[in-house]
Amino acid sequence: MSAEMLALSSGALMAYHGLVYPAALRQMARRQRTFSECSQRLHAGHAPTIEVIIPAYNEAPFIAAKLRNCAALDYPSDCLLIKVVFDGCTDETVAIAHNTLKALIKEGVDVETIEFDERSLNRGKVAVLNSAIEESTADVVVLTDVSASVPADALWRVANQFADPEVGVVCATYEVAGDDTGERAYWAYQRWLKEAEAKVAAPFGAHGAFYAIRRRCWEPVPFSTINDDVLIPMQIVERGYRSVYDSNLIATESESASRETDLRRRLRIGAGNLQQALWLWRLADPRDPGMAFVYLSGKGLRAFVPILLMVFLGACIALALQGSWIGLAICAAVTGALVINLVEAWQEVTLPAVFKPVSAAGYAIGGQVATFLGCCQFVFGQKKPWRRAADNTGEPDYIHPLTRMGKRCFDVAIALTTLAVLAVLFIPLALIIKLDSPGPVFYRQYRVGERRENRTDLFLLIKFRSMRTDAEKGGARWATKQDSRVTRVGRILRKTRLDELPQAWNVLKGEMSIVGPRPERPVFFEKLENEIPFYIERTYGLRPGITGLAQVEQGYDEDIEDVRAKVMHDHVYAMLLTTPWQWLKTDCSILGRTVLVMVTGRGQ
Repeated sequence: MSAEMLALSSGALMAYHGLVYPAALRQMARRQRTFSECSQRLHAGHAPTIEVIIPAYNEAPFIAAKLRNCAALDYPSDCLLIKVVFDGCTDETVAIAHNTLKALIKEGVDVETIEFDERSLNRGKVAVLNSAIEESTADVVVLTDVSASVPADALWRVANQFADPEVGVVCATYEVAGDDTGERAYWAYQRWLKEAEAKVAAPFGAHGAFYAIRRRCWEPVPFSTINDDVLIPMQIVERGYRSVYDSNLIATESESASRETDLRRRLRIGAGNLQQALWLWRLADPRDPGMAFVYLSGKGLRAFVPILLMVFLGACIALALQGSWIGLAICAAVTGALVINLVEAWQEVTLPAVFKPVSAAGYAIGGQVATFLGCCQFVFGQKKPWRRAADNTGEPDYIHPLTRMGKRCFDVAIALTTLAVLAVLFIPLALIIKLDSPGPVFYRQYRVGERRENRTDLFLLIKFRSMRTDAEKGGARWATKQDSRVTRVGRILRKTRLDELPQAWNVLKGEMSIVGPRPERPVFFEKLENEIPFYIERTYGLRPGITGLAQVEQGYDEDIEDVRAKVMHDHVYAMLLTTPWQWLKTDCSILGRTVLVMVTGRGQ
């Protein structure tokens, strides 16, 4: 298929999802009656039993307010059970909750708590929900986030909706407490979309802040579920029950979304959208045309929009390289929008009003790139235990999320370019190495990799052999100037750093980075850790690099004092990762200095 056809087809599908589908949904919704209200109020004697389940992980800033909000709910106490499930909290959540409950018990509020210790940290939110709902004997189960609050009559509104035996799910609407205009506008659109979907068929999923399900309609969901607030309600809809979107039942989110949490959410959304599109394919049943339309045109197609965008941009780049003015204009417009948005985000500047629409477009495109990476995580099987979006994920919090994402993209791009452009040198170098001294072409050696929250990785580093095969016959030792173990060809390879070209493969495998701390040998690691303070922290959350600030400043290590000096440079480099702009300038500078070393032969 030509680049023109790829651009037209992917662009047309994105335009259909973003423009045609909402317009068609709006027209269809106008012809349907709404089920969001139930006019008859139940009497206390006919109230269904309700169990409110609150999963909690590291919610110290919000848990007290949540418990007080639950205590204010207006519902018969003999029909209500509130249960908080603490899943391996590592902060003060549990202590704050217990102190708050002591005061509430005096007011007659009964809240049951279940606490899993830190050893159960990897249970995951879905496992917590499955276990808690499985044990529930209530007629209705309400699932709600710790950071969300609801009005006092919320449970009565839920009970009234479930008076209709055909109703299996009741979804609250969603509001954010902050004053972020863009986020509020986004959620206003999402509310409108769910209201329209509810009138045509059913809201596709619920807001996880607060929704209710009929207990007997529920079945456990797989532990690998990403968006439980979509899969749980939509499985009930698959079984023939209605899902109601009550626009007058408002759950208010107290936690504001920073750019860091927004990025993590988008990564999760991308993976979750693709997962639910594949798992809920039965909703495309033509016997229910309304639901099939909502699924195929809405969430189903939305899961592939990031992929379509990548195809569209790739096709536009190909057209631009062929001399197409349209392709060149689109590439320039997208690049300009991304740059303006990144300048606004990274430098935290307020742009003139004329740039706001362009920045918003850049934000939307950048968001789709993040969701595309989330899709890739789902496809390649990357899974993590559940976390709040704003919570520490086990990665060092001094590294900006955009830095982490950008650094990996930078690594892959440079590694692919290196292998593609310099691969022509591999065969001649291999022949010269074989002719110069006996032994293999490549040298493999275990090195210490990234230090993680609960382990330190080891990996097999690969490089062109630059020493004799018996170089460490007497034991491991550091290289020295004019080292007699280095072969004639190896001396040239080390001076030009060409011996390190094969490490591009380690970068693609995710074991190394282009720029980072030097990967140390395990045989030296324990001694260095004992001799040098904070030595082990140099690779915390950082992959070791082919080159780095310490490498270009000092070259190869000859003794422990050289390593001691390099550790300082490694820690300085880590602190330069706090902002994306500082990271990009630093990595480009180090890469340029490395090329200079290779060209001038100033390596050791």
